Amino acid sequence: MHGINLDDLSETELIALHDAVVDRLRFLHQQKTTHALLELAIGERVMFEDNSGQTQAGIVIRRNRKTVTVHGDNGRQWNVSPQLLRKEKQAVAAQGGKLVPFLRKG
Repeated sequence: MHGINLDDLSETELIALHDAVVDRLRFLHQQKTTHALLELAIGERVMFEDNSGQTQAGIVIRRNRKTVTVHGDNGRQWNVSPQLLRKEKQAVAAQGGKLVPFLRKG
């Protein structure tokens, strides 16, 4: 470690250290999320694993503050952390940077 002997710290100092560590971790997570959001465009095809471990695919329809809304190929809508999304490789090559048309029901 960086020379901090936890045994020498009082309870108040440990709480202050804990709060500083938590704040720093939140900041780093927020930076990663923001960077991941900026890497995704509306209309882009993405893939992710749902809670049951199944791979889902769909199109990004909205970028929220902390999540991305994905319209799944199965018709379901998902709010997913941008860090969990990966771009579909075939779609990236086939699109050539163009948006995929979004078909509306009804």
